[in-house]
Amino acid sequence: MTTLFPSVGLVTDSTGYLPAESVTRHGIDVVPLVLVADGEQHIEGELPQDQVPGILRRAKKLGTSRPSPADFLLAYRRAAERGCEEVLSVHLSSELSGTVEAAVLAATRSPIPVEVVDSRSIGMAMGFGVLTAAAMVEDGATAAEAGAAARRRAEDATLTFCVESLDYLRKGGRIGGAAAFFGTALAIKPLLGIDDGHIEPVAKVRTSTRAVKEMVDRSVAAAEACGEAGCDIAVHQLDAELRADEVVEALRVRCPEGTPIEVYPLGPVAACHVGPGTTAVVVSPRP
Repeated sequence: MTTLFPSVGLVTDSTGYLPAESVTRHGIDVVPLVLVADGEQHIEGELPQDQVPGILRRAKKLGTSRPSPADFLLAYRRAAERGCEEVLSVHLSSELSGTVEAAVLAATRSPIPVEVVDSRSIGMAMGFGVLTAAAMVEDGATAAEAGAAARRRAEDATLTFCVESLDYLRKGGRIGGAAAFFGTALAIKPLLGIDDGHIEPVAKVRTSTRAVKEMVDRSVAAAEACGEAGCDIAVHQLDAELRADEVVEALRVRCPEGTPIEVYPLGPVAACHVGPGTTAVVVSPRP
């Protein structure tokens, strides 16, 4: 992998679900997490997306595995070998995974300095932050400067998602404040969000239609609050293509004119905790 601006190497993990063309264009080194289903390991990025729902539904035991410090150390060494003077390493919330911890451990052995950033988020809420950092690095920013911008953009993003069931959150132990929904789970369609790295409840509604409407309403409000700078919007989905199309159409009608809205898959590691049928919307204010 070759980057046009080699002074700062960019490393992230696979849960940003960045488009492959963005990864290639900016020379981003993506270190994968692993889905573990009934003891079988599936490396994120290598597992075909159309196989993910079936694996999640069939598995009696699900989990995920973070990259090892050795995995990150290899990425940092690759950056050094390309001529980079330092590395910016941006990762999903430490409340959801031990990935940041592994990156920090690897940084102590890296041949060049490493700036590790806990995005306090996941998906394109983190991914847009990585892309902002990439643009800054290409303009000559240091790892610390670009890392601060990536962190700010990730923290400023609004991530809302509706799930078909709380069972996957329960099994994965990543429920946060969503535990308040247990006991009424059969009667509601939960709307969830990310708050300072934690999965937290946003609203309780009775039907999927109401959940989608509430998610769209909140996302439109977040987009309108961005003002003249505008925002980027990502719609994540797993085994919910029709619903995602409905969400995109509703957002295009109601969001400020010209707002980019794209659909991104929800990979197996995030999907392990929220399950098939999940739809999510990221509203990321531009810096």
